[in-house]
Amino acid sequence: MQAFTQLNGVVAPLDRANVDTDAIIPKQFLKSIKRSGFGPNAFDEWRYLDRGEPGMDNTHRPLNQGFVLNQPRYQGASILLTRENFGCGSSREHAPWALEDYGFKVIMAPSFADIFFNNCFKNGMLPIVLSTDIIDALFTEVFANHGYKLAVDLNAQTVTTPDGKVYPFEVDAFRKHCLLNGLDDIGLTMQHQDKIKAFEEKHQKSQPWLFA
Repeated sequence: MQAFTQLNGVVAPLDRANVDTDAIIPKQFLKSIKRSGFGPNAFDEWRYLDRGEPGMDNTHRPLNQGFVLNQPRYQGASILLTRENFGCGSSREHAPWALEDYGFKVIMAPSFADIFFNNCFKNGMLPIVLSTDIIDALFTEVFANHGYKLAVDLNAQTVTTPDGKVYPFEVDAFRKHCLLNGLDDIGLTMQHQDKIKAFEEKHQKSQPWLFA
């Protein structure tokens, strides 16, 4: 997993509350567990005018020009600004896979569904909880300014606006450590590689019949 430290990125405003995981990545795309390739189908039913299916060539599908991610001013966005209870619904880990594969590194909202919130950290994304008043103010700024960017500093736990406003945010110390060091569950386990190897060698010597 790639480490996350700082980001200065374009913000895309998804002005909807209670966005569920089926909207983030519809159920027909859950057949693969590769963790990659889901970006073109993120928000598929809102993003395209036809029904998407696995294996389709998305470059030739008709776009919904009214959807925020299809608007030229938000191309290349790496920060998603949205409303309360983002990521509700089913616990599919494909949802953060799709958002990360699209290019989002940070998601800001007043609240998140618990499982989705946890899955973001496990897949290298930083979900940031800010008050409704701050989120409202950021939406106003994004809509008013083309190419609006925010600077996110995980170590300092701050979000800084172009005019210098600084908004602190809370993050669990262990999750922060994992993101700063690029450690997913496998990476955490591999930190104990020497102990694992020693245990396996001892186990093989004590019970060699299990390895015959």
